Amino acid sequence: MGTVLTVLALTLAASGCGGGDSAPTAGAGQPKTSAAPDRVEPLGPAPTPGLPVTVESADGRKTTVTSTERVVPLTGSLSEIVFTLGLGERVVARDVTATFEQAASLPVVTRGHDVSAESVLSLRPTLVLAETVSGPAESLRQIRDAGIPLLVVKAAKSLADVGPRIDAVARALGVPSAGAELKKRTGDRIAAVQRDIPGPAGGEKPRVAFLYLRGTASVYLLGGADSGASSLLEAAGAVDAGKESGLTKDFTAITSEALAKAAPDAILVMSKGLDSVGGVDGLVKIPGVAQTPAGMDRRVVSVPDGVLLNYGPRTDQVLSSLVEQLYADGR
Repeated sequence: MGTVLTVLALTLAASGCGGGDSAPTAGAGQPKTSAAPDRVEPLGPAPTPGLPVTVESADGRKTTVTSTERVVPLTGSLSEIVFTLGLGERVVARDVTATFEQAASLPVVTRGHDVSAESVLSLRPTLVLAETVSGPAESLRQIRDAGIPLLVVKAAKSLADVGPRIDAVARALGVPSAGAELKKRTGDRIAAVQRDIPGPAGGEKPRVAFLYLRGTASVYLLGGADSGASSLLEAAGAVDAGKESGLTKDFTAITSEALAKAAPDAILVMSKGLDSVGGVDGLVKIPGVAQTPAGMDRRVVSVPDGVLLNYGPRTDQVLSSLVEQLYADGR
């Protein structure tokens, strides 16, 4: 997951592509995507923080939080958790990937690995939330040296990370009970989606390759075991074709040989990535794609950038979209 965030930071800056915009409209040769509004669903009523609290960061430091009046989450996923806990009115800035409706008007102070300490500090935060992949390290040091409580949360890689991340953020905000409620709601919704997954036609699980694309920056990558997508695909009853073909790292450059070995029945992409290569018509022109079963069938699954790998409170929606698209027409 660290590499994908690094790639996102570099290519978003180069291409001007943010996360979470609406996917292309379904049509001939286009993937079907959810038309649901890009919003989070907060718990209600808003909980009252019990402060002060002292919590341990994923980097081994202890952080004491005395106020949550001005919160700055440095990733879209962390913003999503804060807003869904019901404390969105306390958030004063966002990362470029926090594009859901309730956060969209907030000032952008970070782009993944490009945290601006000066911009963050200018907003007088009382709590900053970061991930183990947030950076550069010097910016985080500047924020801590200014006396601002900063909690580092372990970056997400799988469905197993959803609950612990919600717990970590809720404890730092002084609302552990709301965290427990949100964790249960999220877990229940994920389980409900999984109960309704149809059996694969012919008894064979669909093989899905996750491609990370930024055509405007000439970035074309095939996801492997550590891409962050494997857990979602497996939860959807599919096989991660890149992982199963022996790719042990997070990403590798797309080649005809690698795609032939992966032999995907379907291709998973982020919606902005698909847009950046010209939709499905452009995707099948990438060397090797048209020769795969997925390319020949033009079978593409598209999920908005802002939620696909978040592993947050909307993970059930991501999983539901994957299932709906993968098993369309009984395939």
